[in-house]
Amino acid sequence: MILFEWIVGVLFGAVLLAALARRVGAPYPAFLALGGIALALIPAVPNIALDPELALALFLAPVLLDAGQATSLRDLRIHWRPIAGLALGAVVASTLAVALVAKLLVPDMPLAAAIVLGAIVAPPDAVAALSVLRHVDLPHRLTTILRGESLLNDAGSLLIYRLGVAAAMTGTFSIAAVAPTFLIDILGSLVLGPLLALAYTAAMRPVTDAPSVIVLQFVAAFGIWIGAEAIQLSGVLTVVTFAVTAARLTAGQTPPRTRIVAAAVWDTAVFVLNVLAFVLIGLQIGPILERLPRERQVSYALVGAAVFATVVVVRIVWVLTANHFSRLGGDGPTRGDRGPAAATAVAWAGMRGIVTIATALALPEGNPGFPHRDLIVLTAFCVVIGTLTIQGLTLRPLLGHLGLKDDDPVGREIGHGRTQAYEAAFHSLDGETGPHVEALREEFRVALQQAEAQDGLAPESLPADTARRAAIEAARDRVLALRSTGEIGDDAYAVLEEAFDWAELNATPRAER
Repeated sequence: MILFEWIVGVLFGAVLLAALARRVGAPYPAFLALGGIALALIPAVPNIALDPELALALFLAPVLLDAGQATSLRDLRIHWRPIAGLALGAVVASTLAVALVAKLLVPDMPLAAAIVLGAIVAPPDAVAALSVLRHVDLPHRLTTILRGESLLNDAGSLLIYRLGVAAAMTGTFSIAAVAPTFLIDILGSLVLGPLLALAYTAAMRPVTDAPSVIVLQFVAAFGIWIGAEAIQLSGVLTVVTFAVTAARLTAGQTPPRTRIVAAAVWDTAVFVLNVLAFVLIGLQIGPILERLPRERQVSYALVGAAVFATVVVVRIVWVLTANHFSRLGGDGPTRGDRGPAAATAVAWAGMRGIVTIATALALPEGNPGFPHRDLIVLTAFCVVIGTLTIQGLTLRPLLGHLGLKDDDPVGREIGHGRTQAYEAAFHSLDGETGPHVEALREEFRVALQQAEAQDGLAPESLPADTARRAAIEAARDRVLALRSTGEIGDDAYAVLEEAFDWAELNATPRAER
């Protein structure tokens, strides 16, 4: 019962911290991690230890599924070079640099263990990156690159991690022996994800009940991750490719009510998982420090600070160099989303999170344990907290200083899409007669005229929507008065209220919802 009570308290505190973060214009994951550290220093707080395998499945799989469904394959193809450079090149460079620094600072650390440390702290985390990106204003191109990186970089780092752990525990390593495993891991995941999406889509066609659809979405996220990991494939790549494929196969087939309800449920679930993930990251400091004597705490903290500085500097050097050679900068600094300022923003957006902590805690314990396990775990913790707080809290002010401009490609495409949609809606009424048809035809005619006059930048709502919302509000007040006087009962009121809610939602621009 005490654990349940603490979880309830943590969720309440997280809502307050998130509200504070919004007020000061900072990403809430950094506040949550700091809140976790503060809780860890309170003696009465229960010692909550993360099961690494459970942490990865619980916190990463749903976030990857949610992000994958919103991922644009077209944008990934357009920006594949900078995404691949960050997801593969930057991860490898960071791994090697951290391994070198670790060997210099801790000469008796085996090379394989140093490489494992590098693989643990190298990849920016999808949970951390996506959570922070939701609360900062970046040009669309840079957001696409960072999201693509965060979805794909874990696959390569986890493979390096597994190979390094095996080498450290056995004392042997052969590239010829592991190369086939690498290819099977990557190719198998890229094939399995879309195949599972085809099967899932076919199985879900008869399911129309919104709660059942949502529950099965969560079952799919966890089940695919667990199944992929069980057969030694990449859970990250399998879930991402499944989500991207399934989103396109089910486009236009999901009933509107299910889509709206599912979006609300997933937003809430992802927030709760982020809360638990980042608070639990902070709580891990207690068990780590309890195992270490005071002198080792200081020396290990210095190593952690050095590794944190290494991953930050390596990413900055990698991104700025890639930008110089047009791998990230594209056409040069003539646009607001390219050039040194854009590269600086990408370089600073390298927050680590739950994957780093979970993989560090997954290192073998006992006798024989993994070499320098406590040092690696504490170092990983320092990197996560350092990137979440220092980079996370300063990212928004940095973006304001850089003054990045966006030519709003998504806005132009939305305007073009609305114009075409209004035109199709207008012509669909050809041949129809009646007063209500004439009223609807006039509404779409005005909307189409406004859209064409603005060169495709259509208004976010139909011209009559403002008046429609006022009328709905008046109708809602009248029905509420009828219930208050007893002329209608609560059951009738609930049905009418739902109808008004849907009508008002349809007439409300997304930015105001």
